[in-house]
Amino acid sequence: MSAAAMPPPRIRVRECAGSGETQKLPLLRRIFAARGVDGDAGPGFDLAGLLPVRSLPGTESAAQLLLAHRQRRVLVVGDFDVDGATSTALLLRGLRSFGFAHVDFAVPDRFRFGYGLQPAIVEHVLPRAPSLIVTVDNGVASLEGVARARELGIDVLVTDHHLPGATLPDAQVIVNPNLADSPFGSRALAGVGVAFYVLAALRRLMQEQGLLPAGALPLAQLLDLVALGTVADMVPLDANNRILVAQGLRRIRAGQCVPGIRALLALGQRELAHVVPSDLGFAVAPRLNAAGRLEDMSLGIQCLLEDDAAHVAQLASELDALNRQRREIESQMQGQALAAVRGLVGRLAQESRHAGVCLYDPGWHQGVVGLVAGRVKDRLARPVVAFAPIDEGARLRGSARSVPGVHIRDVFEAIATREPDLIERFGGHALAAGITLPAQSLDRFARAFEAEVAHWLREAAFEPAIWTDGALEDEELTLATARLLRDAAPWGQAFPEPSFDGEFDIESSRVLGERHVKFWLRPAGSRLRLDAIAFNLLDPEQQREVPAGRVRAVYRLDVNHYQGQQRLQLIIEHLRQG
Repeated sequence: MSAAAMPPPRIRVRECAGSGETQKLPLLRRIFAARGVDGDAGPGFDLAGLLPVRSLPGTESAAQLLLAHRQRRVLVVGDFDVDGATSTALLLRGLRSFGFAHVDFAVPDRFRFGYGLQPAIVEHVLPRAPSLIVTVDNGVASLEGVARARELGIDVLVTDHHLPGATLPDAQVIVNPNLADSPFGSRALAGVGVAFYVLAALRRLMQEQGLLPAGALPLAQLLDLVALGTVADMVPLDANNRILVAQGLRRIRAGQCVPGIRALLALGQRELAHVVPSDLGFAVAPRLNAAGRLEDMSLGIQCLLEDDAAHVAQLASELDALNRQRREIESQMQGQALAAVRGLVGRLAQESRHAGVCLYDPGWHQGVVGLVAGRVKDRLARPVVAFAPIDEGARLRGSARSVPGVHIRDVFEAIATREPDLIERFGGHALAAGITLPAQSLDRFARAFEAEVAHWLREAAFEPAIWTDGALEDEELTLATARLLRDAAPWGQAFPEPSFDGEFDIESSRVLGERHVKFWLRPAGSRLRLDAIAFNLLDPEQQREVPAGRVRAVYRLDVNHYQGQQRLQLIIEHLRQG
């Protein structure tokens, strides 16, 4: 938990649109109503509620193109994050079970090739003689790479969910819910969700033509991969994504998931039967991502493809070791970055300068700059771009993290439009994006970034706030309530897990592992005694002391599993004295 660098954010209560009476509703109804969902039972998660496969433009053409290459060589080119890894594993598992003769994958080495289907990658895979390249979680910005593949006589199917530029690649088929004219009802679909829809269209086509083998995987068996990729990519959990994630979680909890997910959850000390989205986001995703950040995501993909238990355990152990190494590198880089911006913290509240922050160190690792940007963004409550050198320092690769109200990809696009010679390449989403530029242009970019972000912040009238679902009564502070909320929905991006606020008297506290604090709390004016924990409360950069007396807390209800028993525990997300 980190306090903002700005003045203390306001604690605000979510309300149902157009109504100030949300707090009078029963607990679940008020929580769902504040998220735009009606009813006591909340949203349904039956697969029949998914948007129809045919409603995503391009899926039928993609199925026909894939089927035409069933007896030829299909190469899946993925991205080097968890969404890309799960998309790749999903297509390979599906296509192989559908009887495709030759299916393989390639993942760009981010340090040699960068992001997307670059011409150099096409040349690199040419010895494999692919007849069809299928991009997953990338490709919509790969104009040159697609063109090179077509020149060499290779067909290209682009499946992606990133925002397209003004010009689309000349692929045979593009499937992307974010194309300008797409009528599809979920632009929040992750890359793995797009791959799932394409595979669903192919399965239907093969079934209609009597070509589907008896051993073809039912699509439901792939939903564990869809859930993992969707959660890890932090796309908004709209109604369609909630169904995909909920169904995937059901399979994981029942033990019906790929062995790689099971092994990584075990390394993260998560119980399979009680897995929630945050377990995928904090236990599984970082271990997979470590491969793409430090070495090659092929290791992560193999972990998701392998069915032999002994080999899976070995691969998962290697991923775990890489993740520990990644944490060490990130910790060092984060300390350097926070030291560089420490002087800004006190000034940001009084002045409008430094609307956006650019950070660079010649010793930084390009695979970890995104994590550093995220940590500093949380501290400063400002959009941040962190850069690392590539090509022996001739160019810089940056990763950006933004705040609500500042669409970071659009910020880059506006800068590129005004100064077309400044940025070599960029892409991404509203809150996260990547960028490449010449090292000599860093100062010029920093000025342009500052000006453009300042414009966005003025337009957005950005005000730091912590949103909660209000207060809980004593009778609601129970293990039963925690279980009810845990199982009510897959909580995540744009569909936040319920959090609450209230005043408490600290009965006792003790420090765990230097940074965390365990509390026993009593709600103000109550005799109820509650177990609570605040993670990373004692961040040395903020020089915080263990609070005492009366506090105002923002918290979540958690089911704590310990020695075979379940207990209620409050997870403190924000703590304010008095």
